[in-house]
Amino acid sequence: MCCPTPAPRTTAKAETFCLKDMITLETFRQKIAAGEPLEGEEMITFMREQSDAVRRIQCELNHSYHTPSEIQSIFARLTDQEPDDTFTLFPPFYTDFGRNIHVGKRVFINSCCQFQDQGGVYIGDDCLIGHSVILATLNHHFAPEQRQNLSHAPIHIGRGVWVGARATILAGVSIGDYAVVAAGAVVTKDVPSRAIVGGVPAKVLRSIDD
Repeated sequence: MCCPTPAPRTTAKAETFCLKDMITLETFRQKIAAGEPLEGEEMITFMREQSDAVRRIQCELNHSYHTPSEIQSIFARLTDQEPDDTFTLFPPFYTDFGRNIHVGKRVFINSCCQFQDQGGVYIGDDCLIGHSVILATLNHHFAPEQRQNLSHAPIHIGRGVWVGARATILAGVSIGDYAVVAAGAVVTKDVPSRAIVGGVPAKVLRSIDD
């Protein structure tokens, strides 16, 4: 006579796994769309796991030669969506999430850019993104007891924008069509269409029509 199989023991580790499993990429995107804060150990664990998966793909992208079409294919795996066949990227490229990057047609991203895209990065058609540009959509809370929790806001870059080398664009900023962001600028506020901005923090210097 066979012995009955004992019931599996419930452990704290198993319970943590079940709670973590409640967060999926789809539920994460729903939270982002609803503007909900990214908080709690399960959320942080999910984000770290996503980052780990993306780093594996980045290593493939950044540490060997690839043809332009191969780069597009790897970028599709990073972002979970197919870029237009006019999209161009010069590696290396860095992102800590990847699943919320959206690029239009004829977009060019130069080498060493860093996209922190959990809150959403939207790049319009015909944009030029210079060397080492940082797009940061997350903020930590100021209160020490909540410092691990994150708030988020999307970055929207309009059509035909040129972002110069080493510029930083912060969460919640929208850049109007055909604007120019000077090299090294730190953009903390919305930029009007056809404006040239520069400095730290960035200010409107003039219009491209002047």
